[in-house]
Amino acid sequence: MKISIITATYNSAETVRNTFDSVLNQTYKDIEYIVVDGLSKDNTVEIIKEYAGKFEGKMRYISEKDRGLYDAMNKGLAMATGDIVGILNSDDFYTSNNILEIVANNFEEGEIDAVYGDIHFVNSNDLTKCVRYYSSAIFSRRLMRFGFMPAHPSFYCKREVYEKYGAFNTKYKIAADFDSLFRFIYIKKIRTRYIKRDFVTMRTGGVSTDGFRSRWLIMKEHSKVIKSYGVYTNMLFFAIRYPFKIYEIVSSRIKNQFSKK
Repeated sequence: MKISIITATYNSAETVRNTFDSVLNQTYKDIEYIVVDGLSKDNTVEIIKEYAGKFEGKMRYISEKDRGLYDAMNKGLAMATGDIVGILNSDDFYTSNNILEIVANNFEEGEIDAVYGDIHFVNSNDLTKCVRYYSSAIFSRRLMRFGFMPAHPSFYCKREVYEKYGAFNTKYKIAADFDSLFRFIYIKKIRTRYIKRDFVTMRTGGVSTDGFRSRWLIMKEHSKVIKSYGVYTNMLFFAIRYPFKIYEIVSSRIKNQFSKK
């Protein structure tokens, strides 16, 4: 069972080595690694070329102008030949070396279309300290009307799901991942499985974690996504999510305080 991992890069030189190393260190080796660069102006492409040899033919890459992150991801999907597809962002990395092995084992064990798990966030100045743990355990299909979604960086699904139900909708600036998950899980009701495991370490400061303005944009776009499928929602529904987000942040801080003692 081959797994395709897609990483979109743009001026990612400061972080992408961590990303590449975490893929190289995976114990599961039946992979293809697709890197889609958007004509980076720093030395990202040089780093990609440096690592290509280390992957011994399992890395394919392109560097060309794109129309943003989701367009780059769609290019990666078009290049993918694996049975299973997952996304790993260029400032993220796998939390442990056996994540892909766990993913593959779960697909081999059951009749499922997708798996997902947990992720955690760190600040760039300390990659070992968790500032927020995002658990997908609470997620269920019916909660998507309230803006809940499984952690997208932990989402791996059969390539045929994308082929059958479509790739990322590039009209959304920040919510194309939510749109694809809503389409797959809520509308098309694909078969999913939650894995109680921390899949990915994410740096804070990305588009989806950067301040109140991005939060407001997320809510607006999530509302547009849901309504585009003829499903009722309203902005008040999304307020339900934020007590959970606050709990995740506070509980992570408490754990960090205890770990120092």
